[in-house]
Amino acid sequence: MSFLDSLIVFFISPAISILLIILFAYMIFSWLIAFNVVNLRNPVMGTIYGIISSIVEPILMPLRRVIPPLGGFDMAFLVLALGLYWIQGWVLPTLMTIV
Repeated sequence: MSFLDSLIVFFISPAISILLIILFAYMIFSWLIAFNVVNLRNPVMGTIYGIISSIVEPILMPLRRVIPPLGGFDMAFLVLALGLYWIQGWVLPTLMTIV
C-alpha cells in the first residue's frame, strides 16, 4: 500500500466514526422530539437539530425511497448504520492488507 492509499484509509475511518456519532445523535434527538422531551421551539435545540438533520437527511433520503418503514421503525437508519460499520470493520482493513 502506498503512502497516499494509507492516508486515504486513515482519513476515511475517522470520518465514518464521526458520521456514526452524528447518526446516533440524530436518532436520539428524533426519539426525544417524538416523546415531547425536547421542544424544537427552543432556539438552541432547533439549531442543533437543524445542523444534525442537514447532515443525516441527504444520506437517509435515498435509502428511505427504497426501504419503507416497518411499523414506525426506520429501517433505512439501521441499513445505513450497519453499512457504515461494515465499511469500517471489513472493507477498510481489507484495503489496508492489499499490497
